[in-house]
Amino acid sequence: MPVPTTTMDPLLQPYRLKHLTLRNRVVSTSHEPAYGEDGLPKDRYRAYHLEKARGGVGLTMIGGSAVVSPDSPPSFGNLLLYRDEIVPWLRRLTDDVHEAGAAVMCQVTHLGRRTSNYSGDWLPLVAASALREPAHRAFPKAAEPWDLDRIVADYAAAAVRCQAGGLDGIELQAYGHFLDSFLSPLTNQRDDAWGGSIEHRTAFPLRVIRAVREAVGPDFVLGIRMAFDEDHPDGLTFSDAVYAATRFSAAGIDFISAIRGSIESDASLARTIPPIGTPLGSFLEFTGEIRRNVDVPVMHAARIADPATARYALREGLVDLVGMTRAQIADPHLVAKVAAGEEDRIRPCVGASYCLDAIYDSGDSKCIHNPATGRELQLPHVIAPTARSRSKAVIVGAGPAGLEAARVLGELGHHVVLFEASDAPGGQIRLAASNPRRRDLLGIVDWRFSECKHLGVDLRLGAYAEAADVTAEHPDLVVIATGGMPDRSFLAAGEDLVSDTWDVMSGSLRPGGTSEILVYDDHGGHPAMDAVELLAPAGAQLHYVTPERTLAPDIGSMNSPAYLRVFAEHGVTTTLARRLRAVRRSPDGRLTATLHSEYTRTDTEQTVDHVVVEHGTLPNVELYADLLAGSTNLGEVDHRALLAYEKQTVVRNAAGRYQLFRIGDAVTSRNIHAAVYDALRLCLPV
Repeated sequence: MPVPTTTMDPLLQPYRLKHLTLRNRVVSTSHEPAYGEDGLPKDRYRAYHLEKARGGVGLTMIGGSAVVSPDSPPSFGNLLLYRDEIVPWLRRLTDDVHEAGAAVMCQVTHLGRRTSNYSGDWLPLVAASALREPAHRAFPKAAEPWDLDRIVADYAAAAVRCQAGGLDGIELQAYGHFLDSFLSPLTNQRDDAWGGSIEHRTAFPLRVIRAVREAVGPDFVLGIRMAFDEDHPDGLTFSDAVYAATRFSAAGIDFISAIRGSIESDASLARTIPPIGTPLGSFLEFTGEIRRNVDVPVMHAARIADPATARYALREGLVDLVGMTRAQIADPHLVAKVAAGEEDRIRPCVGASYCLDAIYDSGDSKCIHNPATGRELQLPHVIAPTARSRSKAVIVGAGPAGLEAARVLGELGHHVVLFEASDAPGGQIRLAASNPRRRDLLGIVDWRFSECKHLGVDLRLGAYAEAADVTAEHPDLVVIATGGMPDRSFLAAGEDLVSDTWDVMSGSLRPGGTSEILVYDDHGGHPAMDAVELLAPAGAQLHYVTPERTLAPDIGSMNSPAYLRVFAEHGVTTTLARRLRAVRRSPDGRLTATLHSEYTRTDTEQTVDHVVVEHGTLPNVELYADLLAGSTNLGEVDHRALLAYEKQTVVRNAAGRYQLFRIGDAVTSRNIHAAVYDALRLCLPV
């Protein structure tokens, strides 16, 4: 219940959850960033949640799917609650978070079938029934009575460890995991006391809830995160879910974190955790209906990316507590900025879902444009003005790398001049955002541009900088962030005949609806898929060709469904494991592409009206090359210092007048996170 307060902002109002008073109604809901070590929440994990506590969150929830049993092996860095060694690490984390003013809870689960047979201790997976989960592709066995007995005991023991670790409560996970494999008719095909009617399907989750409540006593906060509609014609219905929730609360559940959807496939996961291009607060009205039908507090988190949406949810009585999880991955100081009247300075969550996809791509969570997230032990989220002498810096290029360099140097208090040849900032992000579904990417640019204005950076748009323009500023530091240009040079012949994805995204290539187009993707990321998404609705016949064994391997499960829907809706054909070697003009004026198979060592040909290629970018190095001779370091980067976040001190030319570095795609073709990370770790020690 709300606690009386003087603030009128519903986000900042305290809230009483059982005996626990939260300082505000903003939650970072349970999620797993995969920052643990050996299944334990050690220093990196602790620092990540401590930053949110320092940033003002009311409740931070750790252990997105912390597991209770060895036959629930981690699928994405899960914490291991079945180990006694976890207790002191939990205690360190909770003590620090409490000291910073926030409450902390842990999500507790048995993953059931949502993991792999071939990891951990290689034990057979268990679920209510022996049904394969498409996403993780494991075949579980149907849980036997002795499995149920030990798993109930494991839940209770894990809860006791959380309590001993000083946590304020726990949350049982019941969507896509073991508990709800009993609850949902989609996954429960049992004909014993645990299957059939909704009364029987709730029996095993109730057994776990009662065992946990008995183990931790009446005062420890116990919640459940569960789906109220699986968005499937044969799935859990709203009425059955409300029935289950009512029984759960009577058995000891104190709050519900509400979910709509299911997570057994990439397509369903992306609907349940809505990515970029979907409406904000997609399920808030649905959650309001849940709140009207249950008798315990309700929290919810799904694309609540900004304070305005969160306030709406609270003012309209749709939730009791509002989850802003991805929003605080982007800016863990979101609440503090709201409280300080600096809402316009919140680093926005753009919905790119790199935080989720990066776990599978590179091993842990990363915000697409906040490289300090997950690196709190090395990098600050709040940059204090430097005590060192003020320097003059010139940045060339206002893409994500250049804007980040200008922002960081401006925060430090240096005098910064930023040259940008275009009349608008953004670089390749502006191209990517020409896909209407991904226009929110511009938030990465807009926030940095606004911050640069706030910090007094001298922003010179429409100014093509040459070496003389740079040296005329008498800089101490020059950072080249001029990006790159599309690389067609990989072709043995026909480089002048093909188009590239920039032509599509910029609008310079708009073929007619009867055109036949081959899109060749030798990059594996978003650009070629964005080009297909723009071209397909015009009615052209599209052929997607890649040398990879799968489509766009660098696009994860959160982002791939939107592209694959376009492929399905518009009949885009796909050819895997074929490399584009050359393109020639045919007698009829069309283009013939030569495609090579490395497996059969043979060539095939395909004739189309247009060939669009994506092979990354080649760096724009002309200005960098012109400035090298006048630099002290001749462009050299001391990698040891860079990786230690220390100042660059290399001197190769004592007669030089400035340090010179290049970052982002001006070095080589990479992604947005790499660009901003380059800029932050290079410029922070200046």
